[in-house]
Amino acid sequence: MARINLDMDVLRTFVTARDLGGFNRAAAHLGRSQSAISQQMRKLEDQTGQPVFQREGRGTILTEQGERLLSYARRILELNDETLEAVNGFSISGSVRFGLPGDFSESWLPTLLGIFKRAHPGVLIEVFVERNGLLFEQLDQGALDFVLAFGGGGRPDALPLAILPTVWIGPSPDIILALTPEAPIDLALYGHPCRFRRTGLELLDKAGTPWRVTFTSRSLQGLWAATGAGLGLTFRTPVGLPNHLSVLPDRPGLPRGPGIEVCLHDGCRPLSPARKAFRDAVMEATQEHLRPIRL
Repeated sequence: MARINLDMDVLRTFVTARDLGGFNRAAAHLGRSQSAISQQMRKLEDQTGQPVFQREGRGTILTEQGERLLSYARRILELNDETLEAVNGFSISGSVRFGLPGDFSESWLPTLLGIFKRAHPGVLIEVFVERNGLLFEQLDQGALDFVLAFGGGGRPDALPLAILPTVWIGPSPDIILALTPEAPIDLALYGHPCRFRRTGLELLDKAGTPWRVTFTSRSLQGLWAATGAGLGLTFRTPVGLPNHLSVLPDRPGLPRGPGIEVCLHDGCRPLSPARKAFRDAVMEATQEHLRPIRL
């Protein structure tokens, strides 16, 4: 009996469809039509001689044979990519789409991205700066390859890198002297939904501290500017804190917040050599810069 060679492109489409949760998302991610994806899956079933998908409700799930094939497909693709990397003398190419919040984009990460780009000129890096919620949405839809985010530790794709303190920030430590128990504290915060906003307000409510949001912004620069101008205190981590702002000392009615985890997320998808190199570089640099932060 003649040996059958599995189509590598079909295997990659198969793994992508499984990881993204359906043919529609795989088609959008790969830039192909849904009919083209379906045709590739039929080809895979013809090559293996086994049903790979079965109907369940309005969607499809993997058969027992499909689950077994998925494990082998991941190993085949990983070995294929490693082989090409070795043959090419570790010269990698490809693209990486990276999402992160403004806290990191305005501090040390751009330097890392520049170093990576110079070391791997064949890799195209696309960076998207947004809030956590939207970044996770884009990652799950296949529009991003990696997301560096606050929290998300409960996700199966979370790679924990550091735990940061959450603190109150003002124009100077002396601002504490102007606060009185009776007067509401003016706040400069992101609008809803925002993890830091929710946590900060919960802390104040629990402490019985009156507050009012006097400045709402969609940008981190806007928060820093408003806080520096004395329009309100803000609540975040000290990452990327401008020199003209200060972490406020603990005091009754203004409690320090809990630690927050920083995780890198990859959507549980197979990594090309370019993406693996990028992931390793981000993980190493993030741990190097964030682990020493203690207050």
